[in-house]
Amino acid sequence: MEEILLKINELKKQKNAVILAHYYVNDELQEIADYVGDSYYLSKIAVTVPQDVIIFCGVTFMGESAKILNPEKSVIMPDANADCPMAHMASVEKIKAVKEQYQDLAVVCYINSTAEIKKYVDVCVTSSNALKIVQALPQKNIYFVPDENLGRYIASKLPEKNFIFNNGYCHVHDEIMIDEVEDALRAHPGAKVLVHPECTMAVIAAADYVGSTSGIIDYATTSEAEEFIICTEIGILYQLKKNNPSKKFYCVNKNQICPNMKKINLAKVLYALENGINQVEVDLETREKAILSLEKMLELAK
Repeated sequence: MEEILLKINELKKQKNAVILAHYYVNDELQEIADYVGDSYYLSKIAVTVPQDVIIFCGVTFMGESAKILNPEKSVIMPDANADCPMAHMASVEKIKAVKEQYQDLAVVCYINSTAEIKKYVDVCVTSSNALKIVQALPQKNIYFVPDENLGRYIASKLPEKNFIFNNGYCHVHDEIMIDEVEDALRAHPGAKVLVHPECTMAVIAAADYVGSTSGIIDYATTSEAEEFIICTEIGILYQLKKNNPSKKFYCVNKNQICPNMKKINLAKVLYALENGINQVEVDLETREKAILSLEKMLELAK
């Protein structure tokens, strides 16, 4: 491993590259990354890093967003097949149909969506800024795509809005069951329950804290509690344990794993750097339309 790390660091300097990694990728990738964060943090970082090449250790929609925001830079995915199934669970046809149905409508798009979908929406959001952004929108009717669970959580906080939901979900979060959370609480009665808003409302109702991946890390790090039940992808444990070596963290089932995030490894990062493969391409028309929703997100989230 040491030899691979040396080569990666040498190539980063030679090619003026930076490595961005999501909290859900494997531990060794988070260890070598220049920046580690959730979707919102990485989208902000992508527009400020000075390097010419971005190696994105995440899934396809993240690389697309980085390319849309930085068309002059090379954005490389170490594994071109690392994709997010939920990103494909919204359709342009349904968006057009809902737009025809409501006059006073904003189409709000979770950033976990394809570049093609982002062309047809009003604003993007992430789990950390969705509530603030939707609250700031003047429209009463909100069509929230693609994640129904996140949409329902935001809707529960904004009863003055009328939400239309899309039948999309993250299988990792959607498959965390309330009875599993209750079992974990019986096993660890003093633990705080920390929940990502992509989980179902039943699981969210059992939470001591609901928030994005970075929000969960911040809560656990600043909390006086010593034990936590974690309801999100298992990759978050790397940062949780790094920041809080004396605290204990428990997942609720063995399936809190995103197989796409786990497709990336050090050998693929090295190969991508050596050969410049898997470069993300977004056509001009898509970029010019999709960037509006991303720029509006960055503006409203300030």
